[in-house]
Amino acid sequence: MPILICCIIVLAMIAFYFFMIASQRPDSEQTEPFQNLNCAHRGLYEKDQSVPENTLRAFERAVEHGYGVELDVQLSKDGAVVVFHDDFVDRETTYSGRVDSFTLEELQAMSLFGTHGDKLNIPLFTDVMQVLDGKSPTIVELKSTDQYVELCEKTLAILRTCTGPYCVESFDPRIVYWFRKNAPDLMRGQLSESYKGWRATTSPLKAFAMSHFWTNLLTRPNFLAYGSMKQPLALRLVRWQKAFLVYWTEEPDSDRDTLEQRYDCIIFEHFYPDQIY
Repeated sequence: MPILICCIIVLAMIAFYFFMIASQRPDSEQTEPFQNLNCAHRGLYEKDQSVPENTLRAFERAVEHGYGVELDVQLSKDGAVVVFHDDFVDRETTYSGRVDSFTLEELQAMSLFGTHGDKLNIPLFTDVMQVLDGKSPTIVELKSTDQYVELCEKTLAILRTCTGPYCVESFDPRIVYWFRKNAPDLMRGQLSESYKGWRATTSPLKAFAMSHFWTNLLTRPNFLAYGSMKQPLALRLVRWQKAFLVYWTEEPDSDRDTLEQRYDCIIFEHFYPDQIY
């Protein structure tokens, strides 16, 4: 009897683990535009940043070459939704400070990587979507912030005015959960990476939980976007459950054959792959 009870307990724990990490696979109409698609990371920008990342020109180039797009949104000090990747402006500009410590006017006056000219500054999300709307499938990453509810609400309101196709993703499970509760019809994704990658910014427990998809129990993402060639057991198990998987970020020297076998959609940068694989 004790052996039987132990077996039942073990099987129950395994079943609960599978249930905990499961995703909510979207319907084929949502996934079809992104299936086997190559998406330009932060737009089709130049490696030397002569055409800077996350600018209108970078997104125009992605449209011209027939790629999908991945981009990043966050709030300015005065509540505008801008397209910009880093939490701080230091890497891209000669200024220093958090993005949300500057107004929209101040942000748009900054030179990105020393460039000057039309469509090369920090754009509004609305302006970017006018370029992409209906032309390039778009993955919108919402950056983690204490004002995440405001960012979610404003981003969703803008997306509702667009024809798509588009989806949202975030490293922040609070944001993924917000979209599950407030926009269940919109395809949402959980961004993640290896335990080592998470440890650079968070505690050991959170790093383990996030790299092993424990938050899926609450967020039930429609897809998982993973940032490492080496797939942990948890990701392979989620894949076995028919999860939709996105890879970030493919470089010119990445193993393309392996990526095509393991992922449904690939985010790339610094080279020109075929539009569809």
